[in-house]
Amino acid sequence: MNSPPTGTPNLMGYRRVGASGLRVSEIALGSWLTYGASVADSTAQACIREAIESGVIFLDTADVYNHGAAEELLGRMLADYQRSDLVLATKAFFPMSENPNDRGLSRKHLFESVHASLRRLRTDYIDLYQCHRFDPDTPVSETVRAMDDLVTSGKILYWGVSLWSAAQIAEAVEIARHTGAAPPVSNQPPYNMLQRSIEEDVLPLCRREGVGQVVYCPLSQGLLTGKYAGGKLPEGSRAADEKAGQFLRPRMTPANHEQVDRLAKLAAEAGLSLVQLALAWVLRDDCVAAAIIGATTPEQVRENVAASGIRLDEDFLYRVEMVLSAS
Repeated sequence: MNSPPTGTPNLMGYRRVGASGLRVSEIALGSWLTYGASVADSTAQACIREAIESGVIFLDTADVYNHGAAEELLGRMLADYQRSDLVLATKAFFPMSENPNDRGLSRKHLFESVHASLRRLRTDYIDLYQCHRFDPDTPVSETVRAMDDLVTSGKILYWGVSLWSAAQIAEAVEIARHTGAAPPVSNQPPYNMLQRSIEEDVLPLCRREGVGQVVYCPLSQGLLTGKYAGGKLPEGSRAADEKAGQFLRPRMTPANHEQVDRLAKLAAEAGLSLVQLALAWVLRDDCVAAAIIGATTPEQVRENVAASGIRLDEDFLYRVEMVLSAS
């Protein structure tokens, strides 16, 4: 085999988010489908402690995750740590009630959602506030100005978007530039070795405009851990859960299973776990500020964190690409 990946596992790296001055840990801990939902509070708390003690400073959540319960759990945990040591991110867009204004990216909803998230998170400010989806019913200019006002008021420090197209991100950046408003500093898309759609136009646009990526699903919701090899559904796994596995099961195809098997063999040759290879592959791109993991045990946190600091050389990346491009 050619020269192996380099780096020091277990030594957390930190990166700037786009062109901003904000620095985050390469591995972030998320709470979608886990904390406040399928994972017991005591286990979630153990995962958060393990992450922070391992150098993770970036914690990502959203108001809609289990209807506020994920934010509330994080809020209870924050009391044990120095707030300024952490980068706390949350999101708004999805309906939180039947109220017709309690949704979207209008000025009214964003202002009211920020205050609700602050109460649940038990904090005075949010480091990174994100538009959870694009809102076709609200002018982008209204959203940009509302976010700028939240920055000016000190309620949030930076703002970003999630799952916006390249054209939508470009419009927000252009409006911010012409009005002197704070621009979006981040985009949160799904990105992993099996889901690469952002490479076509989102990544090039974000590189030009200084918008960093804080990617979710870097392990394709567990598919890139190898535990679903051959299509098996281990008891207690996400795929075996009717609700939690709804986004994963469509990707459990024979072609994907075959690619995962080949990637696992390549990882073993390099002395890495498949998880570490998948995370290091996502972090190979300097436009990616952080990979958001969804660990359900402290052991998973430790394995994921070990990917920080691993750098894959060009020869090894070429071999990975040959696997990924195989039909």
